[in-house]
Amino acid sequence: MTYIIGDVHGNFDTLKTLIAKLPLNSEIIFVGDLVDRGLNSKEVLEFIRTNNYKSVLGNHEKMMIDYGASVIKNYPKHHYMNYYLSDWLYNGGKQTLISYKIASIDNYDKKLICLQNEEGFEVFKSDIEFLKTLPLFIELPIKKDEKPIVISHANVADVWHLAKDEKKQIEFEEYALWNRKNPKKDVEIFNIFGHTPIKHIDTSKHFINIDTGCYIKNKSGYGKLSAYCVQTNEIINQNFQS
Repeated sequence: MTYIIGDVHGNFDTLKTLIAKLPLNSEIIFVGDLVDRGLNSKEVLEFIRTNNYKSVLGNHEKMMIDYGASVIKNYPKHHYMNYYLSDWLYNGGKQTLISYKIASIDNYDKKLICLQNEEGFEVFKSDIEFLKTLPLFIELPIKKDEKPIVISHANVADVWHLAKDEKKQIEFEEYALWNRKNPKKDVEIFNIFGHTPIKHIDTSKHFINIDTGCYIKNKSGYGKLSAYCVQTNEIINQNFQS
């Protein structure tokens, strides 16, 4: 069986509990946004790498790659990290850096400060190199509704014609990482994606959005991590665990 898992966002305990509900030896694929917001991004990536699970690239992985380059360049020379990482920190990067124990919150002014931890820094660099290998999409060798099944972070069904056009990769990447719209009905692929949190997964549609807002703990209907079985159309949910 093949299970597609929604945006984890550093919530390792929730992920472990969900995985335990799935049949042994299942093929598991993630729709990206493995990191940020939650407290355990380092542990999530270690778990995925250790088990050789597959994942596509999400916009939060892209931010970690891009802003991580600044971390690597400035570490540990610049004490305060807010000055060159503000956008990423606002979007959950703060929790990611703290999970590697290379940053902490200053008790006095509440700014993010650098911690000298060579072991954590080496793991951080290694994980960034791993994230650089993640593809924008994974096409499964099976079909649904006579259409190819494609896993991506955001909806790419409407721009699928750009996927293998070398001259259009920048445009395609923008859609694959950031698109918030649902696919039109006349698309040529069955697209499974995340990125935009929803309260309920509708398996009767011509696509599947599998992001049930694991990190959104204080709003009714969200706060779940979900897995979708490609072969059976089954949804397995796990409520957020701290």
